[in-house]
Amino acid sequence: MITGSIVAIVTPMSEDGEVDHKALGDLVERQVAAGTSAIVSVGTTGESSTLSVLEHTEVMRRTIDVAAGRVPVIAGTGANSTSEAIHLTRAARAAGADGALLVTPYYNKPPQEGLYRHFRTIAEAVDIPQYLYNVPGRTACDMLPSTVARLAEVRNIVGLKEAKGDLDRVRELVALGLEDFALYSGDDGTARASMLAGFHGDVSVTANVAPETMARMCKAAVAGDAENASALDADVVGLHSALFVEPNPIPVKWALAEMGLMPGGIRLPLVPLDELHHEDVRSALRSAGLIG
Repeated sequence: MITGSIVAIVTPMSEDGEVDHKALGDLVERQVAAGTSAIVSVGTTGESSTLSVLEHTEVMRRTIDVAAGRVPVIAGTGANSTSEAIHLTRAARAAGADGALLVTPYYNKPPQEGLYRHFRTIAEAVDIPQYLYNVPGRTACDMLPSTVARLAEVRNIVGLKEAKGDLDRVRELVALGLEDFALYSGDDGTARASMLAGFHGDVSVTANVAPETMARMCKAAVAGDAENASALDADVVGLHSALFVEPNPIPVKWALAEMGLMPGGIRLPLVPLDELHHEDVRSALRSAGLIG
């Protein structure tokens, strides 16, 4: 089981919106050197919704190639069409991904039985470890713990990224007592508390800019070292807020560009960070010791 800090890595783009594979490789190297436990490629933070299928596959392959087995790579392959999710998951398996992260179907708002059948169908179609991803704030669809428990019985469904940001939900999931089933926070602001409550790691946006601190904090929290985890989290708590002053990944892409780690490109309908928020993000970066 993967534990600790799992970065939801951005997809770097030039100012005209073209994927920058050189910058992507550099970001992957930075994560490996920082002690990040795994990389999620082409998830929400990686702008999966605006990449073509070809681009999606190329970004997965580039990430896997650069990681070169030093850390696991989990590919975002979810879609609101079951057949499309199967296609992307097959592409991830062919590319050599260590797992697939599948978001709950967005917009069409399936009931719990529809969610169960959707994920079970994908798992039965593609033999690769699969992680469920619940993020109701983006999808208008909330997968309940009872549905998670049913899906955990499927052989190759091995974990969940829970991004509701609700500690009551965290406690409900831990109380299920699912054996050999990974529970990951998808909300940096509540990640430390979630891990101390029994979650196994954090699929993190903040880790894009502060990978070393997030790796150390998650390791401490998973180990139950509340004092050390709290001290480390205090160094980046401002980032947990500042990187969400506008919808993800707008602020984190701007922050990485401000740090000189990649160009500032982002794809419509997302736009660059509003100038009103520049100083908020800069201030959080300074407080974390990431810029002067």
